[in-house]
Amino acid sequence: MADAYPILRLMDQRAVRLLIADDLRRSRLTVFFRLLLAIPHLIWIALWSIAAIFAALAMWTVALLTGRPPRRLHGFLAAYVRYGTHLAAYLFLAANPFPSFTGEPGYPIEVELPPEPLEQPRWKTALRLLLAVPALLLATTLGSVTGGGGSWGREGDDWSWALSGIGGVAAVCALLGWFAILALGRMPTGLRDLAAYSIGYTAQAYAYLLLLTDRYPTSDPERAGPAWTLPEHPVRIELTDDGRRSRLTVLFRFLLALPHLVWLTLWTIPAFLAALANGFVALFLGRSAEPLHRFLAAYVRYATQVGAFLLLVANPFPGFTGGPGYPVHAVIAGPERQNRWITFFRLILVLPALLVSGALGGAALAAAFLGWFAALATGRMPDGLRKLGAISLRYAAQANAYGLILTDRYPYAGPGLRPAEDERAEPDEHDPWPTFTAEAGA
Repeated sequence: MADAYPILRLMDQRAVRLLIADDLRRSRLTVFFRLLLAIPHLIWIALWSIAAIFAALAMWTVALLTGRPPRRLHGFLAAYVRYGTHLAAYLFLAANPFPSFTGEPGYPIEVELPPEPLEQPRWKTALRLLLAVPALLLATTLGSVTGGGGSWGREGDDWSWALSGIGGVAAVCALLGWFAILALGRMPTGLRDLAAYSIGYTAQAYAYLLLLTDRYPTSDPERAGPAWTLPEHPVRIELTDDGRRSRLTVLFRFLLALPHLVWLTLWTIPAFLAALANGFVALFLGRSAEPLHRFLAAYVRYATQVGAFLLLVANPFPGFTGGPGYPVHAVIAGPERQNRWITFFRLILVLPALLVSGALGGAALAAAFLGWFAALATGRMPDGLRKLGAISLRYAAQANAYGLILTDRYPYAGPGLRPAEDERAEPDEHDPWPTFTAEAGA
């Protein structure tokens, strides 16, 4: 499986990358009893976590004294992180086979770790636990088995991979995927990819914490995994932001956004009434009314721009009309034919999308919180945090457009921002994985 990615390995031997070889097919029987089937793994990983704590302490001591982690401890902890990734993929339905108990490579959702311990700066080693806190915070909102809803595991045990993850993005994907699989026998591609992306970021965070690499975790989907697919959709995001931020406006960002939040709230009332009217029109005509479509599309664009400004995904103060030209712009196609049955049940059908949007919104808020400190310190929003916010805004725009009867195309949950053929960015020979500050790669 790893042989399909030789270029990625040559780019950076310190990188931690997610590999996906899953075919989306699921066994309804094992999915129905997935949590019960995982109980032996949960017990085993809890025991393994105890040993991992002592191994990590020993590895930290040796690395601090010599500048290089010991080989055997590196292999032991690398197997632990791989096993945690496999178990997370199994629990959150990102993969189907029952995982082994050894953490050996070859699982459909795999994490590629540095094969050998490499020399690491001692100052990073000494401060590793402190530097890892932002990445662990973001990992909890993404919701792998290390935590969800703000929990990292047992009290004081930052290495526990088990028993606490009941919330977050990956858990929401698993909840919705569970029903989809029982109906279809397949995991929807978007939910699988979003869950895998969340699991992959958590693997990066633990690899960094456990000294398997000194590369800081990145939530940039273009750097941390495969070329994510992004199918055609009537609603898409154009991201032209360059990452630069004004420290002054960042410092007072929430206060500056208050007029927009008030105006957005006032606009929501007529938008709701327009959506009701648009629903009746779509039921009779099979498509949106042109004037209502324009009004609601402007509302969705404006909500996206306000979200981008508030979440630090963009820097300029937005206008109040949702017009074009903003660095984060929602492009919405014109009125199109819509299925009347989908329109009739729209209020029910939109609920799963709102759950995913809420989970992604929580991750975007955490990214904005971390990015606020980074932008004040460096004058830039880290690419990974900025793109995580953009992923959330893209999905929210698609969910809003679906709920407001602008389109009957369901929102796509995957972490892509551009079509797959354009997704992989060219490697930056001037250090594509920033490592100087803790926030740089988050």
